[in-house]
Amino acid sequence: MSTFSKLHNKSITNNSESPFVKLKSINFGDCKWTSGFWSEKVKNAKEKMLPYMGNLLCGDIGHGLNNFKIAAGEKEGEHKGFFWHDGDFYKFMEAKMYIYGLTKNASLLKELDEYIEIIGKAQEEDGYIHTYVQITKGVDRFENRKYHEMYNFGHLFIAGSIHYRITGQRNFLDIAIKMADLLFTYFMPDTKHYQRFGFNQTQIMGLVELYRTTRDKRYLKLAEKFINRRGTFEIKHDDTTEGYPIGDMVQERTPLRESKEAVGHAVLALYYYAGAADVYAETGEKALIDALDKLWENVTGKKMYVTGAVGQAHYGASTSLDMIEEGFIDAYMMPNMTAYNETCANLCNAMFSSRMMGIYGESRYADIVELVLYNSGLSGISLEGKDYFYSNPLRMVNNTRDYDAHADVTESPVRQPYLECFCCPPNLVRTICKSSGWAYNLSENGVAVVLFGSNNLDSKLLDGSTIKLTQDTEYPWKGLVKITIDECKDSAFEIKVRIPKWAVGSTLKINGQEVNVEVKPATFATISRAWKEGDTITLDMPMEVTLIEGHNRIEEVRNQVAVKRGPIVYCIETPDLPKDTSILDVYFNGNDQFEAVHRNEFLEGVTVINTELLIREDKKDDMYQTVKKPSWKSHKTQLVPYFAWSNRGQAEMTVFMPIIW
Repeated sequence: MSTFSKLHNKSITNNSESPFVKLKSINFGDCKWTSGFWSEKVKNAKEKMLPYMGNLLCGDIGHGLNNFKIAAGEKEGEHKGFFWHDGDFYKFMEAKMYIYGLTKNASLLKELDEYIEIIGKAQEEDGYIHTYVQITKGVDRFENRKYHEMYNFGHLFIAGSIHYRITGQRNFLDIAIKMADLLFTYFMPDTKHYQRFGFNQTQIMGLVELYRTTRDKRYLKLAEKFINRRGTFEIKHDDTTEGYPIGDMVQERTPLRESKEAVGHAVLALYYYAGAADVYAETGEKALIDALDKLWENVTGKKMYVTGAVGQAHYGASTSLDMIEEGFIDAYMMPNMTAYNETCANLCNAMFSSRMMGIYGESRYADIVELVLYNSGLSGISLEGKDYFYSNPLRMVNNTRDYDAHADVTESPVRQPYLECFCCPPNLVRTICKSSGWAYNLSENGVAVVLFGSNNLDSKLLDGSTIKLTQDTEYPWKGLVKITIDECKDSAFEIKVRIPKWAVGSTLKINGQEVNVEVKPATFATISRAWKEGDTITLDMPMEVTLIEGHNRIEEVRNQVAVKRGPIVYCIETPDLPKDTSILDVYFNGNDQFEAVHRNEFLEGVTVINTELLIREDKKDDMYQTVKKPSWKSHKTQLVPYFAWSNRGQAEMTVFMPIIW
């Protein structure tokens, strides 16, 4: 039996004992949102998102639980859903675990135990569990990697670890351990048939979390093995790959340590990079982090949208001319209407950046986490919490034209009550449910404030001393953040306050007095002193409305601008334009003034930006046409947060607009 980590290490990504991490995760539940933006989102997840999702996945629509019941012999039928449906059910369970961790609601624990009992019955004696393979006649385990066994196992390992940390129960963890032990038996030896498995790389993250939970080094070694094998074999189809793209699509053309460019399916790539970051956190291998540095810069500096979204194309080719789907294409090639930007990919972008922030202790990585959370993450679910987007384009054209730019390209012009490929909804809901676990990190001798929102922190510093903080703010609508020290040790320690990249001109005060600390955007402002109960830190970030332009190599947004205020990216929707106006005829008036106004009863309470737009009246539909000086009609209107679009019926929308000065 392995020696387990101390149970009080309940972090969502438990790097508390990782030797190559500068900022350690807090225990889940040590921080709780108390009011405001994230508090309302978590409440909505508890009251609406999870019950609705449970009705889908535990019933005959989503069929997730039914698959386990069939595999367990408790129900007759065929497997329904995609090959990776098990993993999506584990993510749903993980979201419930976080709500249990926050509420200690015994009924949630009972529901989880019921699921676990069924999953345990479905698991075969040697540990194998994958409902599609088990239920479907003529299919054998590890026969073809298109069945996504590794994806399902990875989410099982993560969910099993989280369940143990939060509940103290081993019933789910033991299922995960049994499967991981079998995986080690199959995949640690260099058997030719198994060399190319593991392309959907959640198993790497999952194995590292199992290692962190059990301290069984076999799991870390196997995680490394999956990384080491990528890019070491000839790229051609064999009997294990038929039916699924190969090469750059699944990041197998180039060994990770030699990679400089993010390629292929965006979700697969970013799960891979996040897993490799977890391995580095335990091993400190320089070649790994050197590659991850290049990949992070490539993703966020050359292939990421202004909303934090990634995965520019539904279909395309890599720079090596491998076919890719739902993923990365060339640098600076950033279409708006056909942008794929799968919700899962955007969330994985935040996961990768969160790990890089921990490794380096640098604020710039947290800027990406925040950008995703407030924009391309939340856009994947309706305000009510019951409808979903799989893809998140920056422009939607579907109402007033005689063509639909999105047929078979970005899935749907409106959010759907159920997605047949159900990977994104539970991924997003579990992210909302665990968001308080990302709010703070622990430094060597102190605490880092990473996300802003009204909350209470009751935790322990790395030396074991108590730290209690209260954060009071109306962020993201207002830039004033007040942090009060409620309890702390007598000796000096540091409080690191993140200064977002956009927050130019911010001020920082302690007990109302200016502090002699550099307040520089995209860094942590570090205040080291002997604190006492009642001390306050006040961060004041100017919430200016700013215009954002793209790099001059992004042809799709040349002479166009996006509007941003604080962390929120805005858009214009057709409900805020004259009837029958095409979104393609809307221009931004660069000479007009902006007015940010908070509307409590609108879109569940958002700050809108009032401004004047110009609507071109003489546009024709010819592919090319002679142009004279255009005629314009001015229209006073409002811009709404991108995450809140498509909550007023089917609409056209755009983030970027041509600008006239």
